[in-house]
Amino acid sequence: MTDILNKWKYSYLDLILFIIINAITISVRFLSVRSRITHIVRCLFFVMGCIGINSGVLAADPLRIGWVYAMANTPVLVAYHNGFFNHEGVQVELRRFNSGPLLKRAFEAGDLDMGYVGMPPVYHSIAEGSDLKIVAKVNYGQAALITSIDSPIKSLADLKNKKIAGVRYGSGMDVLLKSFILEDVARLDADKDVTILHMPPKMMVASVNKKVVDAAFTWEPYISFAVISGHAKVLFDMNKAVPNYPWYVIVASKQTRTKNRDAMHRVLKAHKRAVAYLNADTNAANDLIIATFKIRSALDAAQIQVNAHKVVLSARGRLGWDERFLKADEKFLQSLMNHSYKLGFLKTKLDVDDVIDRESIEWMNSQL
Repeated sequence: MTDILNKWKYSYLDLILFIIINAITISVRFLSVRSRITHIVRCLFFVMGCIGINSGVLAADPLRIGWVYAMANTPVLVAYHNGFFNHEGVQVELRRFNSGPLLKRAFEAGDLDMGYVGMPPVYHSIAEGSDLKIVAKVNYGQAALITSIDSPIKSLADLKNKKIAGVRYGSGMDVLLKSFILEDVARLDADKDVTILHMPPKMMVASVNKKVVDAAFTWEPYISFAVISGHAKVLFDMNKAVPNYPWYVIVASKQTRTKNRDAMHRVLKAHKRAVAYLNADTNAANDLIIATFKIRSALDAAQIQVNAHKVVLSARGRLGWDERFLKADEKFLQSLMNHSYKLGFLKTKLDVDDVIDRESIEWMNSQL
């Protein structure tokens, strides 16, 4: 029922207008012609006043919001399904993407106004001339390095001459693994001391279990799949090494930031409400997460006999949500961009202020 209501083109204000119009129709039957005209004019002024109270609700075109299919982006789903966007008076159209680069291309084609996406596709897009800017934070944490439960690997130093599963070459996760974990922490050369095999996250758990690789660098809920099933253990937790490090963010096009700023602020307010909703209770929206990210079917496919709610609760221990993009987040973003540039993935050296809309972030951070 909630889905049906949220997919309806109009909001609660339209219901109010419908009632008013019907009331006018009934009441004018008992008035003279002159009184009818006066009555209708007065009612129209009243209706226009109602529209003025929340003009964003009746906007001609909905704000087109893209989101990458990841548990970290749960706030956008909560804001949509719980009616927070409607409550803030903004019409939205959600569009799902399976990766950041695909969402990036949609922005380049002019098909999106805002997006929930990882930071690396954003700064790569900006380096290529895009006018996107980060306007808020979505999540923190989510990634870890896992090994099989019976692996002799006890520390990062033990990874020397070993095979590690990683996601797409040149991705943000690839940068984290090569530069931060292997180079900065383990003091290993990613090109000489280890072999990195790139594969989709859903293949990593099986690859670790079958000893195809010695370790895998992945994210939630895949980490919890492996650990709770008893097949794997966490060797290195990124969120423990860098507490609350940012990953997914909200971005907006220049057109949205300048010409449709009021609607953008309404989206950010809905986002803040969604984050507060999630953080108020560790069970909040867990059914939505399980359904959206097909956690039960993934467990069944992997023949893992574990309660789906247990997986989500475990995942939320490494992954959290926060709408504020703070100074520590800026520092982490700068470090990530520097590493990407050093590895040759980022062709233009960027500063944080090239990537964030400081005015929007300060506005968001100031909201109570």
